[in-house]
Amino acid sequence: MEDKKTWSPESSSNPSAYETDMHNVHRTFARRLAESFKRDPHASVTRSASFSASDGKGYDAEAAAQATALSPLLRRLKGRHLQMIAIGGSIGTGLFVGSGKALAYGGPASLLLAFSLTGCMMYCTVQALGELAVLFPVAGSFASYSTRFLDPAWGFAMGWNYALNWLTVLPLEIVSASITVDYWVQNVSLNAAWVSIFLVLIVLINFFGVKGYGEAEFIFSVIKVTAVIGYILLGVLINIMGGVDSAGRPNASYLGFRLWHHPGAFHNGFKGLCSTFVTAAFAFAGTELVGLAAAETENPRKALPTAIKQVFWRITLFYVVSLLLVGTLVPYDDPRLLNGRNSADAKASPFVISIQNAGIEVLPSVMNCVIMISVLSVGNSAIYGSSRTLAALAEQRQAPAFLAYIDRKGRPLYAIIVASVLGLLGYLAATQKQQDAFNWMLALSGLSSILTWASICLAHIRFRHAWAIQGHSLDELAFRSPVGTIGSWVGFIFNMLVLIGQFWTGFAPVGWQNMSVSDRISNFFQAYLAAPIVVLMYLGYKTYMKTHVLLARDMDLFTGKREFNVRVLVAEEKADRKRWPRWKKLYKFLPRSPRFHLHRFVALSTSASQPWKIQAYFRQNPSDTSQPDTSHGVSHTIPPPYSAAPRSANPWKSPPTVSVQRASSSKPLVSASLLNAESDVDVGDDDDGDGDIEPDAFDVVVSTIKLSRSVG
Repeated sequence: MEDKKTWSPESSSNPSAYETDMHNVHRTFARRLAESFKRDPHASVTRSASFSASDGKGYDAEAAAQATALSPLLRRLKGRHLQMIAIGGSIGTGLFVGSGKALAYGGPASLLLAFSLTGCMMYCTVQALGELAVLFPVAGSFASYSTRFLDPAWGFAMGWNYALNWLTVLPLEIVSASITVDYWVQNVSLNAAWVSIFLVLIVLINFFGVKGYGEAEFIFSVIKVTAVIGYILLGVLINIMGGVDSAGRPNASYLGFRLWHHPGAFHNGFKGLCSTFVTAAFAFAGTELVGLAAAETENPRKALPTAIKQVFWRITLFYVVSLLLVGTLVPYDDPRLLNGRNSADAKASPFVISIQNAGIEVLPSVMNCVIMISVLSVGNSAIYGSSRTLAALAEQRQAPAFLAYIDRKGRPLYAIIVASVLGLLGYLAATQKQQDAFNWMLALSGLSSILTWASICLAHIRFRHAWAIQGHSLDELAFRSPVGTIGSWVGFIFNMLVLIGQFWTGFAPVGWQNMSVSDRISNFFQAYLAAPIVVLMYLGYKTYMKTHVLLARDMDLFTGKREFNVRVLVAEEKADRKRWPRWKKLYKFLPRSPRFHLHRFVALSTSASQPWKIQAYFRQNPSDTSQPDTSHGVSHTIPPPYSAAPRSANPWKSPPTVSVQRASSSKPLVSASLLNAESDVDVGDDDDGDGDIEPDAFDVVVSTIKLSRSVG
């Protein structure tokens, strides 16, 4: 064998590693570009041998979970990307334009009530999704959770339902973007040209990978958020001094809630309110993308909880406050609210109408520009959402295998191509039957978001049940939904009620007395066509693959679970501290935090059938026996095969030992018998004085728990 240290051209005819690397460095741009589309040779093969080679009927749930957990998607999204996706990701035509139709059908009070209640439901749903996504940041996200915690057949139906939603939304949004241009240039013949421009732009963004999507969404969201905040400030000023006299002349009077009295707060009664809920659900669509992006986020444990907390402020500020102002500035009987060509026509936007009513000439064009950017943002999300969902379905063997191809840049290449090709349907804008075609395309996914949110809530409820049944505690969760399973039940029931309301308003819509029978039938199927399609997909897959509803004890709670390495977390926190501004470093330096000491270990088992757990207890002063123990900090479930042993049949001849060590050293500070450990080890600080040991202040951490056993 040749000695690499003494290699020379004279001693060997083979090229050196250095020359090979230099050759790679000097590759042409075209070659580097071509090779970027190849699969990463160092990536793990995500489809297990048993999964790929399985034949006949039957679904391999374990292999499917492994495939989504080991997906070669790259983690390139940063916390700022995720936060802006959460804050402004779903702000779009549903808010800017769709709210006008809701205002016309239900009145300002119905508009405010529907968006507020839907926002509460959305908050509960996103919290549940956050808990699952932090623990299981797997490809496919909520569709995979349905497969794992509900029924593989339902996961199949939900995955394809969600993918079809985005696949049909893309051409619709491209056409909508071209229609926004008509606000300035009244030339229908140019629509095909604008469709081409917008389609190429959106496809190029997604071919830059997840980083391209994240940066584009960051910019789009900043613009949308700035526009909404600016409108709120402007709306307050218009409300205070934008009144008119009886002849319609501006007189700078206070408007207040004058329009809530005349023409009124409600319109079309309870049916008007129900129709408004459907519009509100459409406006919040896309909020769940923050969970889908977890599989491509650098640090989901830290970034996801922060981003999810922003949803509350988005709901409160951007939806509730802005629509409250809209309801005070635009009467629901304004004919312009129903005169839009489609869901992106700025002429039907209550935001634009309120500015026009105030006599401001420039800002309506600015608002139309914001609407166009919002439409492009939705189109960008459409390719991202559909391609990632299709790739995850293929990895679980629920879609054609070629869609699972992910190149070395982390792009689901063929899935992106499929989504982009379907974007060519946007050229239907140049045909005479474009509206009919788009209405039926939209009908395929009309209930997608509602069904997706209901499935997320139900999956969270089932997960929590399985988590408890299999002997885990909530203290083991890195992020816990603050509204818990109660919030998930609220979200699930609310979504079911919206589905019922959609059925009613689809069967007998507002103004159905003036509609022909054929128009009513067409309206019903356009509103509810997605429901029978989902049911058929579920029953067909269930019958063919012979799947069943999963029992709590059989659910897989380990595959794809993100293990939180304390050493890594401490290193991350130290790196974050170095980036703190000086005022924060000074703030953290001044107070002296109370010290905590490791006091004792105990083995926990609530019943003879429950697995053993190790719990560490701490005291500020270990010699003070009157001081209560605090169990904050460490709780570890003994992994299989030890966890199968009930406490009545202890398999150990001697108790397990627990090792506590520093984050920077592998030498244990204490190695004590589990059942009688008494030690004095400084393990951390209480930064904020709330009695909890703060993870970012650990000087000594419990990073390894060693189990020693000898079974006779």
